[in-house]
Amino acid sequence: MVAISYEDIVKVPKALLHDHLDGGLRPATIVELAAEVGHELPTTDPAALGVWFTEAANSGSLERYLETFAHTVAVMQTPAALRRVARECALDLAADGVVYGEVRFAPEQHLEQNLTLDEVVDAVVTGFREGSALAAEAGTPIRIGTLLTAMRHAARSQEIAELAVRHRDTGVVGFDIAGAEAGFPPTRHLDAFEYLQRENFHFTIHAGEAFGLPSIWQAIQWCGADRLGHGVRIVDDITPGNPPVLGRLAAYVRDKRIPLELCPSSNVQTGAAASIADHPIGLLRDLRFRVTVNTDNRLMSGTSMSREMALLVEAFGYGWKELQWFTINAMKSAFIPFDERLRIIDEVIKPAYAELIG
Repeated sequence: MVAISYEDIVKVPKALLHDHLDGGLRPATIVELAAEVGHELPTTDPAALGVWFTEAANSGSLERYLETFAHTVAVMQTPAALRRVARECALDLAADGVVYGEVRFAPEQHLEQNLTLDEVVDAVVTGFREGSALAAEAGTPIRIGTLLTAMRHAARSQEIAELAVRHRDTGVVGFDIAGAEAGFPPTRHLDAFEYLQRENFHFTIHAGEAFGLPSIWQAIQWCGADRLGHGVRIVDDITPGNPPVLGRLAAYVRDKRIPLELCPSSNVQTGAAASIADHPIGLLRDLRFRVTVNTDNRLMSGTSMSREMALLVEAFGYGWKELQWFTINAMKSAFIPFDERLRIIDEVIKPAYAELIG
């Protein structure tokens, strides 16, 4: 089999479901926006700043990891800044071959300059629209769906859920909760999830990353999550063997085809996996869970969709068939209407991979 190069991976269509807007800024943009608002950075050299972000995220110190987001969020407090960051996000993803991307952010973190929640969402959605238009002009079309995130340690989930539904026809396709899992179970936000279900609206829940099976069980069985943000700890319910034995929760997740938004590099950074080669994605893929590959925070992990796929190719020997499988899994699991998903799969993804698979 001919080795798959990184350059080849960039060219193929990819679908991304788990990407944080405040975790994917260009270092040069952070420097410029920080200068405008007088925010002090560790360094004003863009290249050195990019290295600082990755090193801080790799440090093993939660304090240093969280500090990285303090800098990105600090420069995302005005409509112009939010539009720019969203516009550049769309362009960066499109240049990496992403044809469909869902990008999430927490509106409640962007209110320091007295913007309303609706103004924050309007600015981001406008930026995505502008970036998508520019990407189409450049010959790299992308469809962006926005997810609104509520912070699980705060008490605004109902408000953010209503905000998401209010903007469902202008680009917001789903809802999410994020933040520390331990001590902040998803059931604290049950009212929001029940509201979203009554409104026929999609949502995913960060679960099974830092915390284990109870978090996944609550997200699915109590809250009704459509997808699991990360979900990597589902492997704790699988007993090794030949063949491996699935516990009842793991079997349910696989049987129901509940998508796992796995983020290999990020999971290694946070200690959910020792290395890419040791990442449970290999086992979960072999067992045919609905596995998807994602970036999480591109700046902090120094990564992209192409890099994540290249790492999997290197670690597991995957070929184009496997990369197509991950891509179609993600597209099937997207929060946009079925006919749109099908069109991207049939008209964009399959024809591109067919030429490579032969």
